[in-house]
Amino acid sequence: MTHLEEVYKKEIVAALKADLKLGSMMEVPRLEKIVVSISTGEAVKNPKLLNTIADEVTTFTGQKAVVTKAKKAIANFKLREGMPLGVRVTLRREKMWTFLERLIHFSIPAVRDFRGLPKKGFDGRGNYNMGLKEQLVFPEISYDRVDKVRGMNITFCTSGKTDAQGKALLDALGMPFTK
Repeated sequence: MTHLEEVYKKEIVAALKADLKLGSMMEVPRLEKIVVSISTGEAVKNPKLLNTIADEVTTFTGQKAVVTKAKKAIANFKLREGMPLGVRVTLRREKMWTFLERLIHFSIPAVRDFRGLPKKGFDGRGNYNMGLKEQLVFPEISYDRVDKVRGMNITFCTSGKTDAQGKALLDALGMPFTK
């Protein structure tokens, strides 16, 4: 059990129950999964590129990345149905907590000119989406082995029913939002 998960179970759950005025401990929002995804248009011309991207994602998440494929053909982009486009990883349980802890304490502070995460990334159901412009913020990625800087999307799926509950959970976990 990671330190962050331990703090969540022992302190944050009780504090959130009181703050959100919930009747039961089971109503307290919890983090269900974290999805990390990278998509690139270059993969249409060079499908082998996805192998290096998948290796990088596997390195900093600790879980093997899956190649995502196009759902439908788009002629203007020279894209056919089933062509590989990107990679994604869905983290749950122990790996999710480990990744979240490393993201909050090491990776996000490594972003240049960081002033906090925007609050507008919530989707209306308590889930939060954020983007990173480069994979080099993760200390596991070697700068020498990176051929091109790529951005990624990170989605935090919570059991909160509203954005306020999701934000309260992520605030309590230590997510650095703008003031």
